[in-house]
Amino acid sequence: MQFKMSDKIMRVKPSAIGEILKHSSDPSVIAFSAGNPAPESFPVKAIKQIIDEIFVENPIGALQYSVTEGYAPLRQALAQMCAERYGIDMSENEVILTAGAQQAIDLLCKVICNEGDAVISENPSFVGALNSFRAYNTELLGVEMEEDGINIQELENLLKAKPNAKLMYLIPNFQNPSGKTMSWEKRKAVYELACKYDIVVIEDNPYGELRVAGEAVPAIKTIDTEGRVVFTGSFSKILSPGLRVGFIVMNKALVDKFTVAKQCGDVHTPILNQMICHKFITEHDFDAHIKNLQEVYRRKCTLMLEHIKKNFSEKVKYTVPEGGLFIWCTLPKEVDMMSFCSRAVAEYKVAVVPGTVFDCDDNAVSQSFRMNFSAVSDEAIIKGCEILGKLTKELLD
Repeated sequence: MQFKMSDKIMRVKPSAIGEILKHSSDPSVIAFSAGNPAPESFPVKAIKQIIDEIFVENPIGALQYSVTEGYAPLRQALAQMCAERYGIDMSENEVILTAGAQQAIDLLCKVICNEGDAVISENPSFVGALNSFRAYNTELLGVEMEEDGINIQELENLLKAKPNAKLMYLIPNFQNPSGKTMSWEKRKAVYELACKYDIVVIEDNPYGELRVAGEAVPAIKTIDTEGRVVFTGSFSKILSPGLRVGFIVMNKALVDKFTVAKQCGDVHTPILNQMICHKFITEHDFDAHIKNLQEVYRRKCTLMLEHIKKNFSEKVKYTVPEGGLFIWCTLPKEVDMMSFCSRAVAEYKVAVVPGTVFDCDDNAVSQSFRMNFSAVSDEAIIKGCEILGKLTKELLD
């Protein structure tokens, strides 16, 4: 049978970088291309202990169907965390549990946007979110990044030109892929524009706890008096991505329709996994765990930056992130970025992610590539940077 695919899925196409990324699973390849947390960051013993306790205390509850909105004790704990840790006013907001922040982003687009509505994103941005927006047949529009976050003037120009814009997607802390952090001044300006042009903002915060330098910047959601900012978080980077537990903080007026949308997708996020997350943040030393994560990532980030500086051609520009998992490198215009990435993996067994995959425009040309420092060993960071450094100097010096 020859299947006729929907217009929605036809917009989400495999790209030329697929072949590069396939090499990441080869054990002989140094995979700077991953987005995974550090293996040594997983609290394996604590999670095993928690699972044993759950199957003694409440085995049926862990194995039975549950409510779509999420495990009530975890929702309550997260609401308290959002209020105390992030300064979010929870009086008009609720927490809903999702299968990772990815599902939260996808479902919110489904709830808010009609086909043809515009979605505005930082450019470059997280490919998982971009593909969700494409899959709903929205008009995906990018606003270029500056050193301290999204270009505010360009954003307002776009909002003026696109009255059908319904949704704005932002990663203010240690943005994926650029590693940049949005300044407090720009966060306030973004919120003012959102109110002025009546648009919903997704404030995605998967990396916020992974700060390794600088001072924390308040969330945009902390100044949201109109309920137009939705705040997403995840246990993927701070506990385990395999658990697939994320959450979304939204105005109560959105909850009913969002819940119906989730019911259509998966009924509820796996309840056992939610119970694990609840016990971990309420019965274990969560602050000590986060401090340990920050120490791991500070060491790895510092090591990669040190060896990029030591080995790369001086003509390669790169970000110095204050947290997160990524460093964003940019080649001079005379170098073909895709050729560089292809040679790196095919000839030298080092995989990075070409910048084109993160662009809002499928046909855009990029000079940048993303490097991940969390998922590889310290030895691999040193060796991989030496190899890539030789290639940059061969091409540029």
